[in-house]
Amino acid sequence: MKNVTKFQLGQNGPLVSKLGLGCMRMSSIWGGDTPDEAESIATIHEALDRGINFLNTGDFYGAGHNELLIGKAIKARRQDAFISVKFGAIFHNGQHIGMDLRPIAIKNFINYSLTRLGIETIDLYQPSRIDNSVPLEDIIGTVADLIQEGKVRYIGVSEITADQLRQANGVYPISALEIGYSLADRQIERDLLPAARELGIGIVAFANTAEGLLTGELKAPLAPNDYRTHFSRFQGDNLLYNLEKVDILKQVARSKGCTPTQVAIAWVKEQGDQIMPLVSMSRRSRLPENMAAMDILFTPEEMNTLNTTFTIGALHGGTYLQR
Repeated sequence: MKNVTKFQLGQNGPLVSKLGLGCMRMSSIWGGDTPDEAESIATIHEALDRGINFLNTGDFYGAGHNELLIGKAIKARRQDAFISVKFGAIFHNGQHIGMDLRPIAIKNFINYSLTRLGIETIDLYQPSRIDNSVPLEDIIGTVADLIQEGKVRYIGVSEITADQLRQANGVYPISALEIGYSLADRQIERDLLPAARELGIGIVAFANTAEGLLTGELKAPLAPNDYRTHFSRFQGDNLLYNLEKVDILKQVARSKGCTPTQVAIAWVKEQGDQIMPLVSMSRRSRLPENMAAMDILFTPEEMNTLNTTFTIGALHGGTYLQR
């Protein structure tokens, strides 16, 4: 298992690993059990050993648990890690209840994050979503002030429109856009992805397997307590139809001697040099498969099959990515 290569995150950004480690699943987000902490820390350590230095978290993941966990993992390895933190989402009893993007709140959030992480500077700091409750200039301007204070290195944004991206970049250079992107969710190709390319902004693409739909392991119907049953994509006839599409993905994977998950990650990677697949893991056993996906290449015929099967709007039903 060779090390992951590096790429520049945005035209004025830092060198980071081409594959990012999403740490969200190392904490309880929706009220479930917390994964084994020792295994999560070991996963971070092995990822760092293999050159995956981009660690993604949110101050609301597990009510701060995720940042505390990462802080333990990087305590003696700060120079090996690039820490990306999202802020602004407010949770209560495991439920998302809103956003707080006021400048006074941002200045409060960052100090808690720095303390939990045990570091002096967050490498990439970004609002987790823009809800128009606070002028975008105030949000980005506040993070820019934190750069001047030495508490932040680069500014990112997440779940934002093309117009908002241009507006944010006009306030202060944006290094990275974190956004859901997969074969199943390609709506950013209409205007957001072209805008990011035009502005020289790196793409941190999460949800590469579309909440597990593209792993090839999903069966219908889902268990009643599965959180995905809240989304129409995973309900009734929609799910049955969508799984027929996934069967074609599975055929491509079999012909290449790899897994559907690897094909899904590799497809994202192949959409541009400025795109980083962000893959959530909480176990070391997942690292070899996900890293190997970064070496997969497609023939023109294979890429055509994937692109024509999973055109924009090809799947039935929506998810939280389609608002």
